[in-house]
Amino acid sequence: MPQKTLAETLAARETLHINCSHPMCCKSTRLDIAALIDRLGPDHGSMHQDLVGLFGCSDCKAAGRDRRPVFFTFVPDYRGQDEARTKRVPKPTFDRA
Repeated sequence: MPQKTLAETLAARETLHINCSHPMCCKSTRLDIAALIDRLGPDHGSMHQDLVGLFGCSDCKAAGRDRRPVFFTFVPDYRGQDEARTKRVPKPTFDRA
């Protein structure tokens, strides 16, 4: 059982980026998690070890560079977390006497 699935990543509204580790490239691309779910299924893992074998850098391949590993960056939904946090905290009122 994977530690975290693609469905959980989508539900958490996280953003997933794939990054090339070749020093001449360093390309970064945002992945469409919904498209990954359509292709791989909602129960497929979203951790590095679950996805690393599926991706390679197309720019490096076209340029004839040696294949380097890719790595992933997950960015949490900070806006959603901030909204949830501020809704729980009562807003102060300042009454003038």
